[in-house]
Amino acid sequence: MPDALPDVLHGYAEAHRSGLVQLAGLVSLALLAYMVLVFGRFLLYWAGSRHAFRHDRPADPGDPAAFQWHLVIPCRDEEAVVAQTLAGLRAVAPAAHLWVVDDDSEDATRTLVLAAAAHDDRIHLVQRRRPHARIGKGAALNAAYREISAALPAAADRSRVVLGIVDADGRLDDGTLEAVCTDRAMGRPDTGAVQIGVRMRNADDELPLPGRGRLANARARALVRMQDIEFRVSNTGMQLLRRRTGSVGLGGNGQFVRLSALDSLTAEEGREGRPWPERALLEDYESGLELRLAGWRLTHVTEAQVSQEGLVSLRRFLTQRTRWAQGNMQCLRYTGRVLRSPHYRASGKAEVLYTFLQPVVCVLLVLLTPVSLAITATGLALFPEETADFQLRFGPYMAVAFVVATLPMVLWGFAYRRLAHPGRSRPAGLLWGVLLWLYAYHLFVVATRAAVRLLLGRNGWAKTRRNAERVAVGAPTALEG
Repeated sequence: MPDALPDVLHGYAEAHRSGLVQLAGLVSLALLAYMVLVFGRFLLYWAGSRHAFRHDRPADPGDPAAFQWHLVIPCRDEEAVVAQTLAGLRAVAPAAHLWVVDDDSEDATRTLVLAAAAHDDRIHLVQRRRPHARIGKGAALNAAYREISAALPAAADRSRVVLGIVDADGRLDDGTLEAVCTDRAMGRPDTGAVQIGVRMRNADDELPLPGRGRLANARARALVRMQDIEFRVSNTGMQLLRRRTGSVGLGGNGQFVRLSALDSLTAEEGREGRPWPERALLEDYESGLELRLAGWRLTHVTEAQVSQEGLVSLRRFLTQRTRWAQGNMQCLRYTGRVLRSPHYRASGKAEVLYTFLQPVVCVLLVLLTPVSLAITATGLALFPEETADFQLRFGPYMAVAFVVATLPMVLWGFAYRRLAHPGRSRPAGLLWGVLLWLYAYHLFVVATRAAVRLLLGRNGWAKTRRNAERVAVGAPTALEG
């Protein structure tokens, strides 16, 4: 009986050859059209980003004395970096108040902050304890918002108070405050928030994994380099395009928000004292959406950057990016509000939808690829001549689309060389571009993992460990939830 099964299938296929060939052709053409649409969508977005990146011009510095600055540093078990971060921020912003939010750390973070505060009355500790702590970065930021609001005089001009969000390992460039308050940024009264650029300060470390072998260090160097290229050119181009479309996104590091803009969000029912979304995985991007929906202007400046540590562990990197992708998918609930909003132009709405749908598109491609391969394999087995003819007719189009889609990533490698390492050779720029193309495929992995987590109802949040932290036996390495 089992031996007769292939004969039965073959007989059925021969009897219905015409219909099956047409069905397979239609399905294959539909998959081809979808992939061309995805590639075209990507190329259009890249072209806009590239044009905005090439035509960016710096603004004249503003006057930081016109504003009152409060820099907020959310911390959870950050003894490895917090002291250096406070010293660096004080050097860049000598008049700013530094607010460290200790989210119930189990290490010496609190002790180090109190020691620094004993010698600097502009350093403040915001202490949080469980069960109210460790529920997300948004909740920690809201605690700082309430403390800062309570510390300000009743007559304070809250439109002149700016809160800057800096990660525990963040270091601001000299002149950051001048860049944030230019007449294109906080110097405009309708600007609610400003995002500065981000770079990886360990991108040139020769031994990111001391004590490990050459291969492990080579992989770690490549991973950090790709993160640096991603943020310094690819993401910067994207943000500059968003600046044109009126849809700039806020990040978790290097975000500066006008206090009166945050106040406007707390005016909503049930939001008293809580301008940031508290249980969102992307509280930074979501807060930007809500500010824009409330009518505030958001912008991005390239005149200053915040440096942070690029992750050297692939496992921690994928964990972090899975959280980002899952948070991106959660933002789909804003679609209706964005489309109905009078504060978004048509181009801004299109850009936001592109961002919302990026992980969804990746997941669909992951699902459709084996379907396409199965159809091709089945066709070659049952109808080899017709399938070969189809592949010869349409295969070259897919090959061309694939090659064309790789070129933008390669060109970002050359842009990065000119911007960050003009002394390096052109082959180095080419190599970086090719590696960036390969690096981009992580999006398919993290989007799929994020979709699985959503289906399983796992929405927990976990801190990404710093490179300087030692990994304890049995320590969690994946998202909680």
